[in-house]
Amino acid sequence: MKIVKQDTKDGIMEVVPEILDDLWHLSHIVEVGDNVSSKTTRRIQDTAGDKLRSDRGVKKTFFLGIDVESISFHIFTGKLRLTGVITRGPEDLIPLGSHHTLEVKLNTPLVIKKEKWSKYAVNRVKQAMESSKKLSAIIIVLEDDVATIGLMRQYGLEYYGPIHGGISGKRIIDKNRNKKVQFFYEQVVDSISKFENLQNIIIAGPGFVKNDFFEFLKDKHSDLAKKAILESTGSGGRVGIQEVLKKGTVEKLTVENRISLEIRAVNDLLTEIAKNSSMAVYGEKEVIDAINMGAVEKLLILDTVVPTKDMINHMEIVENMKGEVIVISSQHEGGEQLKSLGGLAAILRYPLS
Repeated sequence: MKIVKQDTKDGIMEVVPEILDDLWHLSHIVEVGDNVSSKTTRRIQDTAGDKLRSDRGVKKTFFLGIDVESISFHIFTGKLRLTGVITRGPEDLIPLGSHHTLEVKLNTPLVIKKEKWSKYAVNRVKQAMESSKKLSAIIIVLEDDVATIGLMRQYGLEYYGPIHGGISGKRIIDKNRNKKVQFFYEQVVDSISKFENLQNIIIAGPGFVKNDFFEFLKDKHSDLAKKAILESTGSGGRVGIQEVLKKGTVEKLTVENRISLEIRAVNDLLTEIAKNSSMAVYGEKEVIDAINMGAVEKLLILDTVVPTKDMINHMEIVENMKGEVIVISSQHEGGEQLKSLGGLAAILRYPLS
């Protein structure tokens, strides 16, 4: 993300989202009640006298501002939509006070105006700016002639595949089997090579196919092999990818990986809850009471709870008292587990009772 303009006095910041992760960050930076403006396209109905034309009108692009009423980020399509009441725009084309949905576009400036920029929102902008355009890691899980790929993005885990090789079993005589294996491996390589500046590759799976693929990389694609490590799992497919995440393998490779850190934080919380040690609380009332008592060492809050529960002030209290705030993405298993606890939990410095 790039900051084009920042006016702290008037609470205005103009940003340009450059990658998909930026849209995810913006879905948590923009809050209900903010005023946002950007270029948008809307179909304008032409009229001929008092008679409405029979066609559907003409699409026109213009600069438009709204007071935000709802925010939605669609992870599978990568679209961020902000809906609200129009406060700025060409009045000859569109009436002020009517509703409109802005679809935030990559490489298109977005102006955000807040009554007050919270520490959380400012830090989120900095995090988006500092995040690299490269993926933190790619997990490739191989089983027989099937490869499933997990792309480690900041907003969550994106699955790619499966890729099928159509290779016959070793006991079946097939003179072209080796060629098919090589072609299958090249398909996998082609799938991961399109990502720029790839840092880490985890090759995993329950059998020996992962080892064969790793040897293939060392022989044919040494540049990728240098970035790869092997990891054993009990299962293939998406289950195997989740096994890799739970082992903390990605976390060992890069401390910047949010997903691995979030899942580890949720697991630590669940461990404390299972021990009945009184060192963990969950639920809105219990957590807020702990925050007000200064007892929170680590606050875990689901990303969807941040804007809906007005938790910004509570998050700032925790940070001001040297506690850690971890926003957990709702798009992975850890987020689902936290959601089942009410979306809000904390690990404490000391027991409350």
